Amino acid sequence: MTTAPATVEFSEHGLAVLTIDAGPLNLYTAQLHEAFDAALDKVEAERTRALLVRAEGKIVSGGVDVGLFAAQDGPDRAKVLFDRMLALPNRIAALPFPTVFAAHGLCLTWAFEVAVACDLILATENAKFGLVEKVVGLTPTMGGTQRLAARAGVGRAKEFVMTGDRYSAATLESWNVVNRVLPADGFDEAAHAFAASLAEGPTKAHAATKEVLAHFERGGVDEANEHITAIAADLYRTRDLPAAVRSFLADGPGKATFTGS
Repeated sequence: MTTAPATVEFSEHGLAVLTIDAGPLNLYTAQLHEAFDAALDKVEAERTRALLVRAEGKIVSGGVDVGLFAAQDGPDRAKVLFDRMLALPNRIAALPFPTVFAAHGLCLTWAFEVAVACDLILATENAKFGLVEKVVGLTPTMGGTQRLAARAGVGRAKEFVMTGDRYSAATLESWNVVNRVLPADGFDEAAHAFAASLAEGPTKAHAATKEVLAHFERGGVDEANEHITAIAADLYRTRDLPAAVRSFLADGPGKATFTGS
C-alpha cells in the first residue's frame, strides 16, 4: 500500500503531528496538496490544541514539481493553480490554536511558505531556507513573500526573493523569522516536546493571542487596541481562565492544568 504524501497522527494533550513524506524531495504536487488538505480535515475534526508540521527524509522539501508550471497555458489557468496553492498556507494560518513548523534540513519554496504561515518555526543548525522561484521566472505564490515581510521587513523579503539564495537557520533567526535554532541531535524529540507544551496550555487564550496579532497585522497597535479588551473579556466564557485563577490563588503560579476549553 502506498503511503500518503502527508499524514497526521494525534499525540498527548491534543497535539496533532502532520508529517510530509513524499520522498526523496518532498516536492509540492497536486497529490501532496490533496493529502495535506485531508490531514488538515482530520486536524479540524478532532479536539486539536496544537499542530506540529514536520517532514521525513534528508530534506524538508526541494520545492515544487516544475511540471505543474509547465502545464499552465496562460494566466487564467495559472491563476486557478495559484489560488489553489495559496489556500493551503492560508488554511494553516487560520487555525485557532498554536502551529509549529519543524525544519531539519533544506526547506525551499512551498515548504518555506507553509513554515511562515505557522505561528512558530523551529530549525536545526543545518537547516537552510529559500524562495527560489526566480529560477523559472516566477515570484512566490503561496504567501511567503508577504509573510516573510511581516516577520523580517520589506527589505529583507525583497533580498530573500530577488536573490533566490539559501539562508541559514542562524541568519533567519537573526531576522526574527526562525524562532529557535536547536541542535540536530534529538531535534525531532525537542520539536515534539515544544509543540506538546503548547498543546497543554490554555488553548482559547492562545487563539485569542492569534486574533489580537491578526488585528495588529491588519491595522497596527490602534486596531489591536480596538479589539483587545473584548477578546480578553471573552476568555471569561472559558473553563480554563477561572480554574487557573483559582489555582493561582490557592497554590501559587505554575500549578494550573488546562483542558483547552
